[in-house]
Amino acid sequence: MKSEDTPFEGGPLDGRVLPVLLGPTGHPPKVYRVPVPAGDGGPPALLVYRRVHAATSSRLGLHQGWKYEYDPTGRAGKLKWPWSKPDPAPDPAPDTTPDATPDGKPEDPHG
Repeated sequence: MKSEDTPFEGGPLDGRVLPVLLGPTGHPPKVYRVPVPAGDGGPPALLVYRRVHAATSSRLGLHQGWKYEYDPTGRAGKLKWPWSKPDPAPDPAPDTTPDATPDGKPEDPHG
């Protein structure tokens, strides 16, 4: 397997250059996850880094290599297929005012 020395920016790995295995296309993975063991024996923390362009050539505008930037949200991400449903949006604050009728049903004028 081929590997490439890839720089990391931000987070605990800031300034380090680590060898990262390349995939079948010759590119490193889009998301790099680093498990960090907890000191108290709890579940390990997961550091998430995302792949970005390292530099661009001045003459032709071609990209020159990759680097990883720290993602403080820590979401590892998942594959996004065109037919997948979008992520559910968080609900706004629910309306807590009481209704005159239960379940919002219209009042029955005939009793």
